[in-house]
Amino acid sequence: MESQGDYYQILGISASASGAEIKRAYRQLAKQHHPDRQPNPSNPGNLDPMVRINQAYEVLGDRQRRQIYDRQRHWDGAIGVQGVESRHERTTAAQAQYRQKRQKDSSQEELCAAWVQQVYTPVNRLLGEILNPFKNALSQLSADPFDDGLMEEFQAYLEDSRNRQQKAQTLFQKLPNPPQMASLAMNLYYCLNQVGDGLGELERFTLCYDDSYLRDGKEMFRIAQRMRKEVQSQFRQASH
Repeated sequence: MESQGDYYQILGISASASGAEIKRAYRQLAKQHHPDRQPNPSNPGNLDPMVRINQAYEVLGDRQRRQIYDRQRHWDGAIGVQGVESRHERTTAAQAQYRQKRQKDSSQEELCAAWVQQVYTPVNRLLGEILNPFKNALSQLSADPFDDGLMEEFQAYLEDSRNRQQKAQTLFQKLPNPPQMASLAMNLYYCLNQVGDGLGELERFTLCYDDSYLRDGKEMFRIAQRMRKEVQSQFRQASH
């Protein structure tokens, strides 16, 4: 066993070991050092390896405790445990680590606020300006799809919607997605693409009057409406 007491070294595994590998290593060591298999089981010294093995497994075998241990292990390695022996030096190093974390958190908060203001809010608004008038625009066209005046009005709606959708896509690429908004940003991206595909189907319908394009376009818009509501719900939860 290693004198430094590193839990990964005690179990003979790497720091990237999976949960299954941790269990397998512990089982093998427990079998190897079991008192019944020792030449002198009455000697208390034979129990020492098993104590350390159990300690290592109790930490590494628990996901949350392992995360805490890994962070501490990383910090110790970063600041050089052997070179930071005094309590004062350890405190100073911990304070520096804390300040760096606070600065990083503050930077992430600023990035998130900028993303919400410059990306999410205008993109969500543009999606609403495309999806909300769709039902009324389609209703007017359904009075007589072969009426040139009604078709021109519907095409004008589609053209305006296409411009808004392209503007929304440009805005979406304006800033990187904050990590804490990754899931929301992904769903917003899918919603934008769904709207773009739906507009493509509706535009094809206006060229050939094939109802299959109209049906597909309506379904894509229905899905986009649902996705937008889910994104809005995600945003409300993230804002609380």
